[in-house]
Amino acid sequence: MEKIVASVDADLADLIPGYLANRINDLAVICNSLGAEDYDTIRRLAHRMKGSGGGYGFDGITSIGAAMEQAAVQKNSGEIKRQVQVLEDYLDKVEITYV
Repeated sequence: MEKIVASVDADLADLIPGYLANRINDLAVICNSLGAEDYDTIRRLAHRMKGSGGGYGFDGITSIGAAMEQAAVQKNSGEIKRQVQVLEDYLDKVEITYV
């Protein structure tokens, strides 16, 4: 399995496990919201990912959040499902390097 390397500021080391756990929780909420056609909740969560990912050193999460936010605005369930898969893959493969 190919790893994705994220360079994270060592000062954030204590926050990273919680940050990533919250993204895993977001996946469940997004999937439930998608089933309920609650695109506003998906848009809000995706917007937060877009805004926070890079600050923690996870540029991939920022990109995924941006794509998912746009899909939620467009109510494009197929693209949201695709971005959920991309995020799951990212979280499975990310390897953190503290700098």
